[in-house]
Amino acid sequence: MGMAESKTTYCVALADEAATARLAARLAPLARPGDVIALEGDLGTGKTSFARAFVRALTHAAEEVPSPTFTLAQLYECDTGTIWHFDLYRLEKPDDALELGIEEAFADGISLIEWPERLGPWLPRQRLALRLSATADGGRRAELAAVGQQWRQRLKESFGE
Repeated sequence: MGMAESKTTYCVALADEAATARLAARLAPLARPGDVIALEGDLGTGKTSFARAFVRALTHAAEEVPSPTFTLAQLYECDTGTIWHFDLYRLEKPDDALELGIEEAFADGISLIEWPERLGPWLPRQRLALRLSATADGGRRAELAAVGQQWRQRLKESFGE
């Protein structure tokens, strides 16, 4: 790890759902078309809460953001472009994601992906990996990891060293 190499992982304690929403609102303005945010974590760790707050930060506070559990994908328009919210829990095999328009999403949308591991080889190399986990005190923690260059500088500017 050379001196020029900036830190790629940041941990953020999230006391409650409001803290999760604040983190989403902080990250949302950093997102650009073509970005992929992989939301990792077990059921109930706040992935959908994060996605809802992220979408609302870029659209408007009253935006209806249902979990795309059954549709697998929900689209939202914002000033930056189109936000694609994927919930791939029910995806049977990685190739099925192509039918959801995932290539279009990756090309020029902002993609929020719950259960990104279900994409297998289709998960883009460049992404922000956001892992949510429960903590012993009933809160959550978020681990933000820049995979590839795109997010590294943005996280550094937003979260410091």
